[in-house]
Amino acid sequence: MIKKIGIVLFILALVLAAVNYEFILNALGGEKPTRTINTVEARMLFREDPTLDELVTALHAKKVIASMDEARAMAKELKLTDDQLEGGKYVVLPGTTLENLLLGFKRGEDGRGKSEVLVNVIFNNCRDLNDVAKNVSICIAADSASLSESLLSVETLTKYGFAKAQMPAMILPKKYEMEFDTNAEEFVAFMASKFKEFWTPERMQKLNAVGLRSQSQAVTVASIVYSEQGRIKEEWPIISALYLNRMKKGMKLQSDPTFKYCWGHELDDVQILTAKHRDIDCAYNTYKINGLPPGPICITPAKVVDAVLNRADVDYIYMCAKPDFSGEHNFTASDKQHINNANAYQKWIRTQI
Repeated sequence: MIKKIGIVLFILALVLAAVNYEFILNALGGEKPTRTINTVEARMLFREDPTLDELVTALHAKKVIASMDEARAMAKELKLTDDQLEGGKYVVLPGTTLENLLLGFKRGEDGRGKSEVLVNVIFNNCRDLNDVAKNVSICIAADSASLSESLLSVETLTKYGFAKAQMPAMILPKKYEMEFDTNAEEFVAFMASKFKEFWTPERMQKLNAVGLRSQSQAVTVASIVYSEQGRIKEEWPIISALYLNRMKKGMKLQSDPTFKYCWGHELDDVQILTAKHRDIDCAYNTYKINGLPPGPICITPAKVVDAVLNRADVDYIYMCAKPDFSGEHNFTASDKQHINNANAYQKWIRTQI
């Protein structure tokens, strides 16, 4: 009987131990593994590398950990120091162990925190580098002022071999992934690396084949093409050929977006451009200058640059918007036909006012 009672008490003890996890661990000489207290994903952003105290304070304020003292004790046990921590964006999952949580902020061999996640950096539809800086500053830690300054600094221009007006050619817009704590200099270096990747030997051969001397010239042509036609990509190779044909013939490019660029944002809402608008002295006004302007007139997608390098095999030298709302153009190599096209468009546009 006594033996049976002993067995029952033993089983009861095991049941109680299973219910009380801390008791069983203490019985074995261990400690309870503390976990984060957040019940949903917690997003953490550090613009700069945090100190251990800043990290622990932020985790507590974000209600990721219950005890700052416990976190500091774990960091001490892990021999985690201030100089090992990496800033950036982090996503903390519910129930993460305190050990894994803290080690996730430790810098790895690649220079990133072990649990750091990349952020999407998007800067489409930008007119100039200031627009790029504003858009990018929303995505990464660098502010727009430092980005603008870094993009156009003498050091940057010298390092990457661009004139100030040509610098927009280095920026090829698309969705990129970067570390949140990327600073201005790192952003410029990243874009320079993407520019270098884009200009493969094959593209350089095509650049020479279409009669252009530099990558910035190709992007400048592409910026004019994109400003003329931002919606219908099928026209890009045709418009590219048209302007390259005009250059080869020694004709002025006479592109409306170039003189519009000279006015800054003053003509943004103007629907009908006049001879008065066109008669502006400006290095970008291709009605006044011969050849290409000093640099791109907008930040241009790589696909448009490729359209320049793969120009259509046409002899067109004139284009005019079609008299409808299609956004398409009529193209021709004939002076007479171009006049007819222009008259038809002008007659139509007056009926829309």
